[in-house]
Amino acid sequence: MAGWDGLISGFAVALDPSVLIYCVLGVVLGTVIGVLPGIGAMAAISLLLPITFYISPEAALVMLGGVYYGAQYGGAVASILLRLPGTPQSAVTTLDGYPMAQQGRAGVALFASMVASFAGSLIGIVALVWLSGWLAGAATKFGAADYAAMMVLGLVAASTIGSKRPAKAFAMVILGLILGCVGTDVNSGVARLTFGRAELFDGINLVALAMGLFGVAEVIGNIRTAERNGVPERVRLRQLIPTRQDLRRMRLPVLRGGALGCFFGALPGTGSTISSFLSYAAERRVARDPSRFGQGAIEGVAGPEAANNAAAITAFVPTLTLGIPGDPIMALMLGALVIHGIQPGPMMLEAHPGMFWGLVVSFGIGNLLLLILNLPLIGIWVSLLRIPFRWLYPAIIVFVCLGVYSVRGSTFDIAAVAVIGAAGYLLALARFNPALLLLGFVLGPLIETNLRRAMLISRGDPMVFLERPISAVFVVATVLLILTSLLGVWRRARSAAPAAEASDRTG
Repeated sequence: MAGWDGLISGFAVALDPSVLIYCVLGVVLGTVIGVLPGIGAMAAISLLLPITFYISPEAALVMLGGVYYGAQYGGAVASILLRLPGTPQSAVTTLDGYPMAQQGRAGVALFASMVASFAGSLIGIVALVWLSGWLAGAATKFGAADYAAMMVLGLVAASTIGSKRPAKAFAMVILGLILGCVGTDVNSGVARLTFGRAELFDGINLVALAMGLFGVAEVIGNIRTAERNGVPERVRLRQLIPTRQDLRRMRLPVLRGGALGCFFGALPGTGSTISSFLSYAAERRVARDPSRFGQGAIEGVAGPEAANNAAAITAFVPTLTLGIPGDPIMALMLGALVIHGIQPGPMMLEAHPGMFWGLVVSFGIGNLLLLILNLPLIGIWVSLLRIPFRWLYPAIIVFVCLGVYSVRGSTFDIAAVAVIGAAGYLLALARFNPALLLLGFVLGPLIETNLRRAMLISRGDPMVFLERPISAVFVVATVLLILTSLLGVWRRARSAAPAAEASDRTG
């Protein structure tokens, strides 16, 4: 069953009152959880998992799915207003969303993020309807070498494109890769860089790292600030709606971000965090003026938001059709299915078509509810900016500590987020980009795992990366990107030399 026949059966499931009410509950709860900095969908879904024992599998999956993609919407709110990523996927939104808020354009940034999120979700839904079978088939063609080459390309693109300080960008990526190595090696069982601390055997907490770099560091930097700059006294409708130029700049980033999210979300083991970072890197690459990014470019908000929401939808493709979760949240989704005795896999579309297509239809209903729910509340979110920071930062610290503690129940993680926050503040003073550190941390373990797997399969032959067509394309693209960046550095150095000689002569 596929296409329109599947959608018709899906409407019968999704519009059932017992399922619809859990859809509404999931998206509302997901939005609230996403707004709260550091709490995240992971903790919410973990707490809701026991409830799924007592409801139907369709209602359980629809509710947990609503929490998941609802948190994508809400996560942008804290990222834009407070530079606190409500979810790891929205960390990249802080790079341009927060500068827009400081410029008095918080309403426009939130409006852009909501509309881009809705558009990205629709792109993801269309991909599920028309391309579900093809995506599952294409995902099976990706081998370990292809994954490793693809992720290396993502790292190189993010660290070289539009960077005015390539040495600092490279240093941040390397530091992120090193931090990603902390913990027990899954192959040999050897503890790496743990310094004898049992708390580090499972690695550094991603939430602690993200909240420290983007949350606590911001609190430290503003601890003496009594008032915020650029806060509108009263939010008017025209302040919430982007200008024609903003809409024109948003259009293509939303389409590109949605396409990237659909592709990478459907690949098992990737997830929406990678999609948002790659979308941001792509927008910087195609921009006529990459220096606008990090200064309040609306493309830096629209593209990643569309990407992570599209990826949140298509992430269900490998989870349901291959039984391979793209991230820990998808692993919880698998747990909810197993609780009800349903085995995800290639035969699920045949064995449980009503559940699959009911979930697809619920995505459309849920995202429409999210758009209706969030747009009228933008004024309320913007009004948070009028709260003096000296009143707001204690609450922020509490939310950060609660969010970090809720992931692993470890007080060590609370201490870690404090140390990471102090280090993040010093890095910001030295003009290092913490987003590249986070990207290296996320991609590093995935690159290592797939690199090892590829070398084992090829018996140590590195030519496997050039023999496979998919990985060869990624390798060639990576080399071309590095050469292009080196050429740009050489040209800037060459053009700066005459100016330096002229100043020496005049001096």
